[in-house]
Amino acid sequence: MPRVLDQAIARSTRFLPRPLVHRVAKRYIAGERLEDALATVRGLAAVGCVATIDILGEHVTSREQAAATRDAYKEALARLAADGLPSGISAKPTALGLGTDPAFCLANLQELAAAAAARGRFLRVDMEESTYTSATLDLVEQLHRDHANVGAVVQARLRRSEADIERLLPDGISVRLCKGIYEEPPEIALQGFQEIRENYLRLLDRLLAAGCFVGVATHDSFLVDQALVLVRRHGIPEGRYEFQMLMGVGEPLRARLVAAGHRVRVYVPYGRDWFGYSLRRLQENPRMARQIALGLLPGKR
Repeated sequence: MPRVLDQAIARSTRFLPRPLVHRVAKRYIAGERLEDALATVRGLAAVGCVATIDILGEHVTSREQAAATRDAYKEALARLAADGLPSGISAKPTALGLGTDPAFCLANLQELAAAAAARGRFLRVDMEESTYTSATLDLVEQLHRDHANVGAVVQARLRRSEADIERLLPDGISVRLCKGIYEEPPEIALQGFQEIRENYLRLLDRLLAAGCFVGVATHDSFLVDQALVLVRRHGIPEGRYEFQMLMGVGEPLRARLVAAGHRVRVYVPYGRDWFGYSLRRLQENPRMARQIALGLLPGKR
């Protein structure tokens, strides 16, 4: 019963007061400025982790907004290189104009891929709602023809993901495999916790067997342990896989992996558009959502 209650509350997080969500957001977000993100990357490097910087914001409605995001990423790349920090970048296509001007979005991503390559950095093209999956994979394929430092994201909960992986494998495109957090209807996405887990492992097995570089993106300790079994079974050498986690999530598990000598990458988001991202993190963490909701009750403040 508590778990059912937690999940019901998590689905209602969009109704939580913005100031209250902001207090929680500090756990998941480096801050609003690039300096905040750089400081976080330095701190992660000190404990043996590499990073990927993600500028918050999506679904922009103008070329000006998309261009501003592109330029902010270019500044981040320049600062990472100047400071010698171990981090790449991750960008959402709708933050660079996919929803309003796909050709401009592609041009923006090409510019970022070139800027990242010039500094020996990686560009991960992030995945959003399923309505953008095909268009996003089209972008990744076009970018990868000229820029080997570009990779894709596949969400294990989507029913189409097995076919998407088969599409990416022939070109040797790096894949970040995650469960996926966007709410999707049953005909598009798996709904059960266990069936998503099982599909994650099926997809991971296929990727590793094919020699694809995989970012094993999960905070699920069961999946981490099973991933290690698959890595050993396929004889995957160090440098051909890494574990990926979000800032503020799964920190004990992250420390365990680092201590065992595995490469761990932490996603470091920053920016002013923190609200939507924070709500998704709360939906992913129902217990925390319940604690916040209880804090709104009389006598609990």
